Amino acid sequence: MLVVQLDSSDQVGRLGDWLTSAGLALDICDTSQAHPLPGDLHAHAGLVVLGGSMGAWDDHVAPVLADVRALLRAAVLAEVPTLGICLGHQLLAVANGGRCEPNPDGPELGAQLIAKRSAAWTDPLFGPLPITPDVLQWHYDAVTTLPAGAIQLASSPICDQQAFRLGRLAWGVQFHIETTPEMVRLWGEEHRAMQPDADDANIDALIDRAVAIHDDLAEVWAPFAAAFAAIVLDPSSVAPSRAVPTSSAAPVTDPAAIRAALAAEAVAARTMLPMPEIRPPWHE
Repeated sequence: MLVVQLDSSDQVGRLGDWLTSAGLALDICDTSQAHPLPGDLHAHAGLVVLGGSMGAWDDHVAPVLADVRALLRAAVLAEVPTLGICLGHQLLAVANGGRCEPNPDGPELGAQLIAKRSAAWTDPLFGPLPITPDVLQWHYDAVTTLPAGAIQLASSPICDQQAFRLGRLAWGVQFHIETTPEMVRLWGEEHRAMQPDADDANIDALIDRAVAIHDDLAEVWAPFAAAFAAIVLDPSSVAPSRAVPTSSAAPVTDPAAIRAALAAEAVAARTMLPMPEIRPPWHE
């Protein structure tokens, strides 16, 4: 399985251990060290794209992002089992028509909880998870519009699009499941350097909680990784998605058609529908 590492500070970590324990061999492509990205996935049975400090459209910072987006589009079309994590989640979304921008509610950092949405209960990866699983958050941007046909699987009060499934075999998660305590400490110190006026005690508490949650993360996400590995080994185990694609019809631009639609809406708004006759419960 191909693992795309976009930033030296976000490595495959414990996720790599869980995937190899489940029977996969990992081909790690570290683009931060100028490792060449494969032009296609013919030699790989699955794809994982990790996180990074850049934005999903920051091609001027990391020109390889354009190739990563193309690879993610190809993976969805070819139904190659795919998992995007944090920036990988955002790249999966924008590569297939979604939108990503600075999170409207600000950064989401540290040990948090997410909540499964109703569609998650029948999802092959999210179905077995707890209702509110522990996660490790560390992001400033967020997916604000899902690709057409995507299924939202989880949300949080600070960031609505926490996880989604696209097509039959592609998943994106905004949070991190790959981290080690050492990685989180590094991120915490980088965050401290970005916030010179912040209270050091608050940042220390943020880091300590993020480190302490790792045992709980393993309890939830190691089985998740094993389930994803099983899908990589046998993609036929996942039935086709029943998602209804979002309409991609062209917008109405003809002025006459727009006026007619507005007039119809006005008439409908003024029309009073007859109320049903209310009868006492004993009336026959």
